[in-house]
Amino acid sequence: MSKAFTKETETEDLEIDAAEAPPTGARNYITPAGLQRLHQELKQLRSVERPKVVEIVSWAAGNGDRSENGDYIYGKKRLREIDRRMRHLLKRIEIAEVVDPQRQTNHEQVFFGATVRYRNSRQDEHVVRIVGVDEVRHELGEISWVAPIARALLKAEEGDIVHLRVPGGMEALEVMEIRYS
Repeated sequence: MSKAFTKETETEDLEIDAAEAPPTGARNYITPAGLQRLHQELKQLRSVERPKVVEIVSWAAGNGDRSENGDYIYGKKRLREIDRRMRHLLKRIEIAEVVDPQRQTNHEQVFFGATVRYRNSRQDEHVVRIVGVDEVRHELGEISWVAPIARALLKAEEGDIVHLRVPGGMEALEVMEIRYS
């Protein structure tokens, strides 16, 4: 059958690990900076990337036979990707609940937005910041509030020992420091 008569599936961008997806019915918490990044990405897609690709597709369509035109085929595919990402961002922004860590009054416990330094049973120290599902940047030590380690740390205080279920059993984590910045 010709590709022209088949429908491509439009699955949502799955940039969220299944283990870090919010539970059904859970709120979509996000920091003000995270929401700003989502808005910036949406603006970039809408005002820069999409118009560029539309121009390329328009030019390629004017070249004649579209069935063998790589610029046209790739451009249309890229347009679908951009539109899908824009829809995803719009949905996530729409249901976002902004939580400002700066307004946290209890600095003694770990809550959303906290930066936590902890030590594991092998005496390795780690620093993580608990943020929303849509704003995780692992390279900066940010983890989602629904990640197993974040769930273990939530409501802990400095000096507390919390337990995290890992594939090899249970691991004890000692909370060394809590900051809200």
